[in-house]
Amino acid sequence: MPKPRNSIEFKVWGRYALFTDPLTKVGGEKCSYHVPTYEALKGVVKSIYWKPTLIWIIDEVRVMKRIRTQTKGTKPQEFSGGNTLAIYTFLADVEYQVRAHFEWNEHRAALSVDRVEGKHYAIARRMLERGGRQDIFLGTRDCQAYVEPCEFGSGTGALDGASELAFGLMFHGFDYPDETGDDKLHARFHPTTMIDGVVRFERPENCRHRKFVRAMTVKPFGAGQNLLPVEEEAAALGVLE
Repeated sequence: MPKPRNSIEFKVWGRYALFTDPLTKVGGEKCSYHVPTYEALKGVVKSIYWKPTLIWIIDEVRVMKRIRTQTKGTKPQEFSGGNTLAIYTFLADVEYQVRAHFEWNEHRAALSVDRVEGKHYAIARRMLERGGRQDIFLGTRDCQAYVEPCEFGSGTGALDGASELAFGLMFHGFDYPDETGDDKLHARFHPTTMIDGVVRFERPENCRHRKFVRAMTVKPFGAGQNLLPVEEEAAALGVLE
């Protein structure tokens, strides 16, 4: 597929990943999907660099290693006390190549003065080279990961030439009010197919299956108030367009 504008490409890897299937999330026992979800990868990119001025779009992911699962006994945090043991099924020894790009958040009109494309892109690339602005996780905080720049499609993947593999209807991501302009949180679902080790994601607005989760309000942001303008941030980092 053609490379979108403001694209970043990176490798993310870790010992474990847990991309939770919602069907197994509520009962204490968790089981990972076999491939990353759109929302999990969006969380990775936001940990690399994010501001409310922009929205990250995940274009595609390439699975680089053989899909392996590992079952582990864990002790989930019990807010009411107790000592519960749960069985989680993780993905083990994972590595992915990801391509993503950002677009302006049109529902943040007050931040239009912060839409300086070159500076945002330069900062995003600098943060990627540094391994991210925040800690990187693959689906859950139990699964720490690492990122570095790469060329999407480079190298040999374990699933190259594996033809088509359909995973059925999978959790895609959340529609947050600050990205939709609606004071409601919805969960999105979409049929997912991997071809030769690559999953090309549908854009959020094109996902047809949605479920209302709860009402949610938008957190306000204002340049110079609770948001550092991108020009000042770039200057502090010594980043040039």
